[in-house]
Amino acid sequence: MAIKTRTYSVLDGKRQMTMDEFKRWLKKFDDDKDGRISRDELADAIRVSRGGWFTGRKSKRIIGSVDADRNGFIDDNEIKNLAEFAEKYLNIKILYL
Repeated sequence: MAIKTRTYSVLDGKRQMTMDEFKRWLKKFDDDKDGRISRDELADAIRVSRGGWFTGRKSKRIIGSVDADRNGFIDDNEIKNLAEFAEKYLNIKILYL
């Protein structure tokens, strides 16, 4: 069975994706499959999306700014916070369809 993939479009230098695509993309980096994104997993995701190196200190600050319950992880309830951060700082445009 073939898996259908979508090539993300780029408009004005921003990678565009729907919220569902953003969630699926982010879950690729959930190495331990616990349903949450840790600081290290987030650093890997941002390294891939932006290229180059991304320090653990910076990913810790991002986690701190989007982690509503302050448990050190981003879970499904906090994905919207991360999407808003990604739109503002990571050249990603989330399409709400």
